[in-house]
Amino acid sequence: MTSQLSKNPETIYDFTVKDAKGDDVDLSNYKGKVLLIINVASKCGLTNSNYAELNQLYEKYKDQGFEILAFPCNQFGEQEPGTNEEITEFVCTRFKSEFPIFDKIEVNGENTAPVYKFLKAGKWGFFGDNIQWNFTKFLVDKDGKVADRYYPTTPPLGLEHSIRKLLGIA
Repeated sequence: MTSQLSKNPETIYDFTVKDAKGDDVDLSNYKGKVLLIINVASKCGLTNSNYAELNQLYEKYKDQGFEILAFPCNQFGEQEPGTNEEITEFVCTRFKSEFPIFDKIEVNGENTAPVYKFLKAGKWGFFGDNIQWNFTKFLVDKDGKVADRYYPTTPPLGLEHSIRKLLGIA
């Protein structure tokens, strides 16, 4: 299991997940920050554009209380087949990404990571709560509550207005 939770999680801060090196990361470390949580894949048609725009957002807002948490997932077309080490190498070398990459997880089905069960619970999606594809995005407010969910085809830069609003930037 890649993430743990308290009995009745109320915020994203109630979870502990594994980073790409297998170390525990308590998500309460991100208290007070606006988070963009995204399931990523290295071999998807959306990979290049999403990573390029994620990097732009991260560079622009990382010093203003914004963080991106990327969770590799191989459930869609087997487009993230590598090990955590290979994934991190790819992201850091090819895209020069500096935001955290976490342990590869499942986002649907009986082995869904608890943090994704929490993110998906509720009012999401035409097809129900399930994640439809790579690069589904969740915006989490400074209080650790899910503010919105975005489809894979929504470009990261398309979230900038919402990110600025949650950060309190006019």
